[in-house]
Amino acid sequence: MKVTLPGLFDLQVNGFGGVDFNAPDLSADRLEDALERMRRTGVTRCLPTLITSSFDRFAASARVLSHSSHPAVAGLHMEGPYVSPDDGYRGAHPFADVATPTLDDFRRRQDAAAGRIVLVTLAPELPGALRLIEYLAAEGIRVALGHTGATAPQIADAIAAGATLATHLGNGCPQLLPRHPNVIWDLLAADALAASVIADGHHLPPATVKSLIRAKGARRTILVTDAIAAAASPPGRYSVAGVECDLDDDGRVSLPGTPYLAGSSLTMDRAIGNAVRFTGLPLDDVVPMASTIPAAYLGTTTAGTITADWDAAACVLRICEITL
Repeated sequence: MKVTLPGLFDLQVNGFGGVDFNAPDLSADRLEDALERMRRTGVTRCLPTLITSSFDRFAASARVLSHSSHPAVAGLHMEGPYVSPDDGYRGAHPFADVATPTLDDFRRRQDAAAGRIVLVTLAPELPGALRLIEYLAAEGIRVALGHTGATAPQIADAIAAGATLATHLGNGCPQLLPRHPNVIWDLLAADALAASVIADGHHLPPATVKSLIRAKGARRTILVTDAIAAAASPPGRYSVAGVECDLDDDGRVSLPGTPYLAGSSLTMDRAIGNAVRFTGLPLDDVVPMASTIPAAYLGTTTAGTITADWDAAACVLRICEITL
């Protein structure tokens, strides 16, 4: 069945097609190549995402990304370095580069990014985090909670300060948590927070995706890929911000020799198909999660339209043509 969709919008993409947006050798040409390859999967706007790293590494990548004139770049997502230093909650973010949130540190990062940081993911339990959240919200920068072991009162305080999103809900936490309470339940129950979800079948089992979306609500759910350079690439070894990871034949990206995930190889067209299959929701309910809902969350719009073939039986979306 032929369908017409709005251009897709990815709020969290660390790299694509063999290109790591966090790499010190990122160039304008390599960035443009990655964005063009991403567009073939339907993504016409995105937030290139920089994860926890040293300031010098961050600044080098941020300068390339922020000076890009490519229309797909809608701003930058800064995921860290203000994340929990604890194992499990920290995920693949390097411990040595985790930092305490301060206004001065953020301002110098924003200066390096030419003012183009529009989304920050942080752990609200860190000293200084609430003050920074208030500052970011006042500046019109969206604040997401992620890689956090925050308690329910700490999450409530973060929301009162201006936080509005939970980053990749159900991930960025230890494999073993107390049955209840735990940070997943508390973020899920927070009606003031939208939530992003990685629907690749590796980060979250299908039943978990279905339950999270059912509980949070389709209009407060955003599909993200959390893609790294391994997306749209063959199996092998890749890196994100200097952290090596392996892409298996089944599409799973993990730290070498461990069961721990390190980003994904997901593309947004597959995320849509997976979400339909996992939840049983119609395509018309899922597509906004990957297009108009993330755009509206940032206070902007999608770009262009997509003509695609939708195989409802297999839940496969095949991009045919993109008009900008």
